[in-house]
Amino acid sequence: MSAQLSTAEVLIEKLLAHLKAEGYSPRIQRWYPARVRQLLDYCNRNSLSIETVRSGHVTRFLRQQYRRTRKRYSQLPPFQKWRHRYTGAVNMMLRLVRGAWPVSDPPRTALEVLHHDIVQDYDMWLRDLRGLHALTRAKRTKHALGFLTSLGPRADQLGLAELSVRDLDVYLKRCCDGLRRASIEDRTVCLRDFLRHLWRTGRTAIDLTGTVIGPRIYEHEGIPAALRPEDVQRVLEVTREDLSPVGLRDYAILILLATYGLRAAEVVSLRLDDIDWRRDVLQVRHSKTGTCSELPLLREPGEAVLRYVEKVRPSSPHREIFLRIQAPHRPFKNGSILNCVTSARLRAAGITPQGRKGPHAFRHAHAVSLLRAGVPLKIIGDMLGHTSAAATAEYLKLATEDLRNIGLDLPGGMLP
Repeated sequence: MSAQLSTAEVLIEKLLAHLKAEGYSPRIQRWYPARVRQLLDYCNRNSLSIETVRSGHVTRFLRQQYRRTRKRYSQLPPFQKWRHRYTGAVNMMLRLVRGAWPVSDPPRTALEVLHHDIVQDYDMWLRDLRGLHALTRAKRTKHALGFLTSLGPRADQLGLAELSVRDLDVYLKRCCDGLRRASIEDRTVCLRDFLRHLWRTGRTAIDLTGTVIGPRIYEHEGIPAALRPEDVQRVLEVTREDLSPVGLRDYAILILLATYGLRAAEVVSLRLDDIDWRRDVLQVRHSKTGTCSELPLLREPGEAVLRYVEKVRPSSPHREIFLRIQAPHRPFKNGSILNCVTSARLRAAGITPQGRKGPHAFRHAHAVSLLRAGVPLKIIGDMLGHTSAAATAEYLKLATEDLRNIGLDLPGGMLP
């Protein structure tokens, strides 16, 4: 019993140290350890170690706590709403112990084992022979498992061998309902690729790859959304007036987007070491191509970043420049969070752009300004981190207003 108690105390101390390091409030520092103690007591009573806890154990623990609480307090919200009082503390403790949470439960039935083996083999093929990025593999294996699960009991060895076009039609109709054409095309690409693997490994009797046809996506379909220069300037001016910690951080982000046309992922991955203050150089790792660029650190974005770092950036062991202002003081998980930043600041400036309101609108606006300044396409591509001229040529569609200034000589005898 003493060993169990000492182990529990070590875990509680580890949790407290994490809460303090991440800047959580004193209230959370009291609340979370109390919740975790109850989980550890539950594990002790049921002869469970915290390392072997699964999602089912957590659900049973929460339902037990809910029943006990209802005996003391008759007025409680429904279980699915009430459980959030515990899940933050429980999930944090399990992430500290396990490294990641939630974790997938091991396959329990023969069919789940078969699906697990198929998807694992598919992932190895994508990694070792196709050389695909981890994010791409994760997306494709997720869709592959979803497809197998949708087939139900028929997704066994015999059922896969008898897979038909009708099965594919039913699946695509269900999973693509309400999606845009570009999203439908993405789903069909994932399904075709997985069917190719099933045929390659002999799990299907016929090659169904060619039967999956997605919607046609034209090469120059749709003009990307770009902000007007005066809109960009207005957003920067309004955000500059917000001297709160969030305002100083958001202004530094927006000035980087507007000045350099960076991708959202490139902004959130910037590290303190990427700025050479002596040489006035900003190093950018391009998220799509994996290449690096050294850009001149101009005065205004440099001062904005320095003001944010010196005045409001939370103290943290993380080296990323931009962190969450509220606890936990961590880097942003990915660039999608900047959609919230840009849309909120556009709204505060009273600007309603035509099309998207995300960080890419600032990137497009930067590309337009370079085009109108007469900067060669190759240099624009280098600044934006493109590896091909075709990628940069997409931005030519943005300078539609410039085409109005081009006069065409009409053949003789024809009236305009």
